[in-house]
Amino acid sequence: MKTNKVSLLGIFGAVALVLSFLESMLIPDIPFLPVGAKPGLSNIITMYIAGTMGLPGAMYITLLKALFALITRGATGAFMSLGGGVLSTLCVCFFIKYQGRIFSWLGLGIIGAVMHNLGQLMAACVVSGTFALINYGKYLLIFALITGTVTGSVLLILMPRLRKFGGADYKNKN
Repeated sequence: MKTNKVSLLGIFGAVALVLSFLESMLIPDIPFLPVGAKPGLSNIITMYIAGTMGLPGAMYITLLKALFALITRGATGAFMSLGGGVLSTLCVCFFIKYQGRIFSWLGLGIIGAVMHNLGQLMAACVVSGTFALINYGKYLLIFALITGTVTGSVLLILMPRLRKFGGADYKNKN
């Protein structure tokens, strides 16, 4: 069973990194969107792992993505990734116990996206030394509502297939 979990974490970690890479390389900055805004497709993997393996597995994916950001975008990129990823992962893991009763995957996607943007915004304030960047939050909130809806919807559609692949159920943290 432990070998199965490690294997699945490795596979899903690789998928998360590929999604992050493709997103950063294939999706250019769009003029009317907030600077650096991306859909956060790799967060689909983090949410799935949070649901199947809990906080330790989800945090592994988050740290792996931050390490990837360090290698590809430097220390600032890693700090931003870590700030957004850790806050998002903690919140999704907290609220996932209500999945199906209060929140759907769509709601969890929105919570994850909003918290990810908030964490990145807080990291940007630390890096820049100014809290004036908080004003940027209103634009990020609108974008997070859109991207969270997309990632939550994609996970909702993929969940039956992922359950077959992974052999795990989010209510039964195998």
